[in-house]
Amino acid sequence: MEIERARSDLVVAASAGGTTIALALLSGVAGVVEVSTLPTLAPLVVYAGYLFSRKGGPYGSLDRPRNWAAVAVLVGVVVVAASAVV
Repeated sequence: MEIERARSDLVVAASAGGTTIALALLSGVAGVVEVSTLPTLAPLVVYAGYLFSRKGGPYGSLDRPRNWAAVAVLVGVVVVAASAVV
């Protein structure tokens, strides 16, 4: 595996994993919002999508690891917002 590809995977995995942990902590420990298990795992679905989309090229200008990481965090924010409203 190329070191650059490993770094890209690490960036997306860290943001998805960190967002998932933050959702679990907000729900379980802090009790700020009540998020069930499946929505808590939603950022990991973004990471899975990133992994399965890496099968070849060509990639578009928006298909960057930074953007995938931002989408994972955005999904986490949407889950928290939706849980706070409901």
